Amino acid sequence: MKNIFVAALPIAAITFMALQSVNNPLPIGSPIPNPGLKMKDISGTEVSFKDAQKKNGLLVMFSCNTCPVVKKYQGRTLEVCKYAIGNDIGVVLLNSNEATRNEGDSYDDMKTYAKEQRYYFSYLLDQNSTMANAFGADRTPEVFLFNKDGKLVYHGAIDDNSNGPDQVTRKHAIIAIDEMVAGREVSMKETRSVGCTIKRRS
Repeated sequence: MKNIFVAALPIAAITFMALQSVNNPLPIGSPIPNPGLKMKDISGTEVSFKDAQKKNGLLVMFSCNTCPVVKKYQGRTLEVCKYAIGNDIGVVLLNSNEATRNEGDSYDDMKTYAKEQRYYFSYLLDQNSTMANAFGADRTPEVFLFNKDGKLVYHGAIDDNSNGPDQVTRKHAIIAIDEMVAGREVSMKETRSVGCTIKRRS
């Protein structure tokens, strides 16, 4: 009985760590998780965060094809991604909705959606929600901005109003990019992401 209990301890520890990573988002100042892990891009190539990172850093956004909030934010998603690329920051969007691969979030659906939205940056399949768990990401859309040293400087929403661009009073992600590129400390490091929950397999 004692041997069974001891053998079960590592399994319990792994389970606890997985739950912790889902509930607790990556702390500010953390390095990019698993930077060398290759993931399947809509282009058919394998891309890692290390591959995508540029001179001034990396913007990682958890997104999908099906969430109404993602669709409402689509124009602003393109805006912030274009802004990041223009500031020599790499861009990666991740689809972590493992539980809805047969309901609009399959790899083929991702390719179709990206073509419709004219994505010109990486849109990666996060198999088994591996990266969502590593980041502690819970919503779509949800932004993680890393500096040139690969350290997290901003996490949260694209802006302060999910209702529409005409009601936005602060563009959180764009302001964070400006401050980071200028070498200043990001003034608002964390905000609350409002969107659909990431659909993990239970």
